[in-house]
Amino acid sequence: MATYQTQGFTLDDSGKRIVVDPITRIEGHLRIQVNVDKDNVVRNAISTGTMWRGLEVILKGRDPRDAWAFTERICGVCTGVHALASVRAVEDALGIKIPKNANTIRNLMHAALYAQDHLVHFYQLHALDWVDVVSALKADPRKTAEIQQLISTWKNASPAYFRAVQDKLKRFVESGQLGIFANGYWGSPAYKLPPEVNLLAVTHYLEVLDFQKEIIKIQTIFGGKSPHPNWLVGGVPSPINVSGTGAIGAVNQTTLNMVKDICDRTIEFIEQVYIPDLLAIAGFYKDWAKIGGGLAAKNVLAYGEFPTIPNDYSNKSLLLQSGVIIDGDLKNVQDVDLKAPDQIQEWVTHSWYKYAQEQNGLHPFDGVTEPNFVLGKDTVGTRTNIEWLGTEGKYSWVKAPRWKGHAVEVGPLARYLVAYARGNKYVQEQVNGVLKKLDVPITALFSTLGRTAARGLEAQYTAHMMLDFYNELVANIKAGDLATANVEKWEPKTWPREAKGAGPCEAPRGALGHWIKIKDTKIDLYQAVVPTTWNGGPRDAKGQIGAFEASLLGTPMANPAQPLEILRTIHSFDPCLACATHVISPEGEELVSVKVR
Repeated sequence: MATYQTQGFTLDDSGKRIVVDPITRIEGHLRIQVNVDKDNVVRNAISTGTMWRGLEVILKGRDPRDAWAFTERICGVCTGVHALASVRAVEDALGIKIPKNANTIRNLMHAALYAQDHLVHFYQLHALDWVDVVSALKADPRKTAEIQQLISTWKNASPAYFRAVQDKLKRFVESGQLGIFANGYWGSPAYKLPPEVNLLAVTHYLEVLDFQKEIIKIQTIFGGKSPHPNWLVGGVPSPINVSGTGAIGAVNQTTLNMVKDICDRTIEFIEQVYIPDLLAIAGFYKDWAKIGGGLAAKNVLAYGEFPTIPNDYSNKSLLLQSGVIIDGDLKNVQDVDLKAPDQIQEWVTHSWYKYAQEQNGLHPFDGVTEPNFVLGKDTVGTRTNIEWLGTEGKYSWVKAPRWKGHAVEVGPLARYLVAYARGNKYVQEQVNGVLKKLDVPITALFSTLGRTAARGLEAQYTAHMMLDFYNELVANIKAGDLATANVEKWEPKTWPREAKGAGPCEAPRGALGHWIKIKDTKIDLYQAVVPTTWNGGPRDAKGQIGAFEASLLGTPMANPAQPLEILRTIHSFDPCLACATHVISPEGEELVSVKVR
């Protein structure tokens, strides 16, 4: 089989097989294989996690109060979400109630992460799938300024401003390098934006690089640093002292004023830059409202997020509701129970792990992470030089989680579909408004474009949440409530001999759960099932495909030698392979060595 490789993808001489490896721009290593027919339409897809890391074994025998500090290192992009899920799991196991201020501060930190993460995803990780950077060199800065002034009142809207950006881009090109824009399928017929809109998007790409670091300062104010802010079982580690004296690092009037300013500027940026850009770009790609839906039109899951009542993760408390939609039945949203043994299970039939009975799935409370790297008979290549992974055997370091046996999609689109179906008025107004502006039917939600739009709307929603949580915190302080932690059950001697708990959390990328078993005050078992495990997992024992694989089926490609369409759909999930893969030996030794092409 002769193959031709360029920019990380391989196409064989029959024109039937394409490998994009790696497909992610920043976070982890993901390999996508597809088969295309004679009309260049994707007919089969394989999603493979090719990297691994692990904390389950590392945590065994440790103090459960320290688990957040280890699990937080699972990911450096959606920083803090694993810590939040971890402290919630430990608090659930030990029956620890957190103060109102702690709940509000956690919500504020988490909402800030959503806003920052979604901005970075749209511009730095996903926009270049739609925006032709080189085309921006042909733009008329005056016309770009006119477009900017037409779609929003953003302050940076003069022809001179856009000309300066264009000149900077030209210097990149003239130097023989595109710098941060070096890798791309520029000039592909799949790009549809006019040069002026491309220049607008590139300009905002650069602006977001600067502004996103301002949003995340909220993490440092309440958590001491970012990435990996500090957390605390029983609350948050940031004391409140509005007088400005006392503990170093205490939240005071000065830091509260900073938080208020960040909240205001985040709302402005998202509503004046992100949302207008999203709608403007979407207007040129309406055909993508019918591509890339996969499981979104059928099965979605959300644990829900932003509890208004401390320790209450039921729908009466959540601002983004929890639930599962099966077979597209929006009128029958089912409840999620992280502890029910028949609901959430993981399969390893096609994953490089071993179960005693691989035809069965395991609930996280019974989770096993035992490596088993074997290649199927239909794999082409060797253990260290894999050209084509077959589907007869195991083909991924990602497990295959299922909800009551169903493959589901998680993420912003899943959250918005569940919230919409649950009757969330804010979400319904947002979604209906965008559908009207784009003049597309509600079925447009079940697509790559719908997935991308849902993330933008959620960024807007959470930006307003940030301000609401800030106002709530200030009101609590003015009422004399300064408590941020509950250490009543901090001492291990007060714990039961055995306990177990589950920590639900919605990471920006989707449903995240941590499960813990505690025995004799130490961690006896720890498992995490993360968003990209749900979305990027392989086939299960029944042959059901995961969300990544399902979303690519039926995708038409303009030019298989420039697989932009594959990038668009997979990037719309914002995959995080560092979170999804997990394996390490008890001694910390390397278990296997694999080279990716």
